[in-house]
Amino acid sequence: MYTLYEIVKEHMKYRAQIIKLAKSNILKTYKGSALGMSWAIIKPTIYMAVYYFAFTVGLRSSSPVGEYSYFLWLLSGMVPWFFMRDTFTSGAGSIRKYRYLVTRVKFPVCTIPTFTALSDLAINIMITGIMIVLFLADGHWPDIYWLQIPLYTFLMFLFFSAWSLFAGVLGAISTDFLQLIKSLTIALFWLSGIMYQVSSIDNIWIRRILLFNPITIVVDGYRNSLIYKEWFWENLTALRNFAIVYAIMLVLAVWIYRKLRKDLPDVL
Repeated sequence: MYTLYEIVKEHMKYRAQIIKLAKSNILKTYKGSALGMSWAIIKPTIYMAVYYFAFTVGLRSSSPVGEYSYFLWLLSGMVPWFFMRDTFTSGAGSIRKYRYLVTRVKFPVCTIPTFTALSDLAINIMITGIMIVLFLADGHWPDIYWLQIPLYTFLMFLFFSAWSLFAGVLGAISTDFLQLIKSLTIALFWLSGIMYQVSSIDNIWIRRILLFNPITIVVDGYRNSLIYKEWFWENLTALRNFAIVYAIMLVLAVWIYRKLRKDLPDVL
């Protein structure tokens, strides 16, 4: 508990620096390219267009979901996935990327994964804005259920901040761990219900296991807000599953950080 208290205290103390470094991380990522930060929007747009073409034009396996087109249904799951995918990998490499903050500057290591996740979140908020515009263009106006989107965005950021601390420390210790994380990204995409509804899986045991996946919970939350019009308290099981997985992730992150933080300067 003391280590957790230290982490929270350092985040409060260095909150201004965290925000500045998050901005700097965004600029650094796209520095040198002619289009600059536009690539933050262009890349996910291309990604979405390819999947839309594959499933709508190529395989012709898509069908409307109620009064919503398959494209909007797919979009409502892909937008949170972009953040979770990016933070899943960037969080694991965050401390190694900013090793100079560990070896040369007296800066709290636990805040490095946080500002990396925060920069990913800022980009995702812009993509979410584009998604909202597309919903409006298709004639779907905001309703009271849309107010849940900030809640699910916060839960998404909360979990992946803990993940980034856990994976960031391990990624700094072992480059093999970083390679493993990169190789798992595609598997997570297909196991997380981005392209299908996990709740529709027939095998009850597989369905129950997959419903503990925080990515699935967040994606379902976005779709419940935008497509299915359901409140978060109508599915308390999902919130319970998220709380359990988040508690485990937070404990692991704090434990790994406490055990290995003193070794990080020597390793890096």
